Parts: sequence; C-alpha cells; structure tokens
Amino acid sequence: WVGRLADDMAPDAPANYMVNIAARQSLAVRSASHVPVVFDQPERFMREAFHEERDELDLVHDVGKVTNDSREYLLNIARSANEASSQVRQAWESYSSPVDYGVNSLDLPKVVSLIDAGMPTKLYYVSYRNNAFDTHVFQNNVHRRLLTYTSDAVFAFLQDLERIGRADDVALMIFSEFGRRVPENDNLGTDHGAANNMFVVGNQVKGGHYGELPSLTKLNPEDNLAYTTDFRRVYQTVIEGWLGHRGSGELLGGNYQPFDMFA
Repeated sequence: WVGRLADDMAPDAPANYMVNIAARQSLAVRSASHVPVVFDQPERFMREAFHEERDELDLVHDVGKVTNDSREYLLNIARSANEASSQVRQAWESYSSPVDYGVNSLDLPKVVSLIDAGMPTKLYYVSYRNNAFDTHVFQNNVHRRLLTYTSDAVFAFLQDLERIGRADDVALMIFSEFGRRVPENDNLGTDHGAANNMFVVGNQVKGGHYGELPSLTKLNPEDNLAYTTDFRRVYQTVIEGWLGHRGSGELLGGNYQPFDMFA
C-alpha cells in the first residue's frame, strides 16, 4: 500500500521518493511508477555487487538520447540507482550521533542519516527483522524483551531527530500485518490472530488512545479478537492528517473517517 500511496501522491515519480531499508524489497513498496531505494548496509550499497561495473555505471550520465523506450527506462533506473547509492553512502559516512539506540536500533539511525543529509524522501519503510514478534513459543519473556528494544529505539529516534532539528517534520507509524489470538497455545505462546494495535509517534501527534479496546471474552471464531477500528482508518489518518493528501477511495479500498490525531 505504500507503493500505491507514492503513485497517488507523486505520479511523476521523482527520484528517491521512497526508501525501504531491508535486505530485500518489501511488497509494501511495490509501485507502478516509482523505483524505491532499497538497501541494508549503507556502506555496501551497490559497492561490492557492482565493483567491476563501477566505471560503466558512472558513464550512464553521458549516454545521449535513447530512442528505444525500454532502454531509456532501464537507463533511468541505472542512473537513479547509481545516484542513490552514492547519496546513501555519503549520508551514512557523515552520520555521527551521541544518541544511544539500545540493543536493537531497528535501522532507525539510517533513516536519521538520510533525513539529515537532505534526501528528498517522503516515505521510509523499515521492517522489524526476522519476524521477531511471531511468538508461537515462550511469548511472555520474548514480548517483554522485544517491546523494550522497540521502546528504546523509538525514543532514541525522536531524540536524534531533535538533535538535527527535524523532530517536528517526522511522524512514525508502527504496525504489523497480523496480531495474536487470545488463548495461550501448548507452547507458552499464541498463534496468528486477526486484530492488532498500532502506534503513531511524533512531536505533532496528539497523544492518547484512539478507538475502543476490544473484548477479551467476546471473541470471533477461532479465538480472534473482534477489532473495533479498521486499520485503514489509521492509514487514512496518517495520509490525510500528516501527509496532507486526500487520496481516492481506490487507494485503501474505501473512504474512512480520519481521527483528529495531529496538531
């Protein structure tokens, strides 16, 4: 849905509009017109894989007019990737922060480095690695530890944004593609569920709880929580309230009333 949002917000597809920090591109940033910047380790971005082709890649800027549309498209992607890799590496090499992100930074320092470097990115997408919250076994201790890591990293992220003077310009939405069922399974964990909670964080966010708590006793079939707020309503809130974009109903499969969540 992030890729569809980029298409809707910027159909002319400016370079580096989306950044996906991960070992491989997420389906969430798949786009009809945008080519997202996808990298894992900034210092290795396009450096090792294309070491022998570096000189050739540097020459793509000097290629004249190409009459074949397919070749022109591929050349534009090559130019964009070459420029983005250079910008990402330079941003990371210049980044230095006294802020402590704790045990797991969630790749958020990389986001700060790009923001501080002036990357024109509107949408950043960062994943929690290794499906860590998929706690079918020994959930209690694992969740406590993971939530501590997440809290430390998000708090540090906000501190780091304050340090570079950009805290008022960024909102962070934390979500999962599935939740957990209510009853414990046979392995001291819980299985995949239908409902979940979401967090929206930032200086411009009006703090508090939005929506109603679901019942822990009146469950849907197969012991799933009965959600009280459609997750797309939160998406709509961020899209309209933060990004200032009124998309068509096709973007989220319908229109949803936004929460009054942003100052």
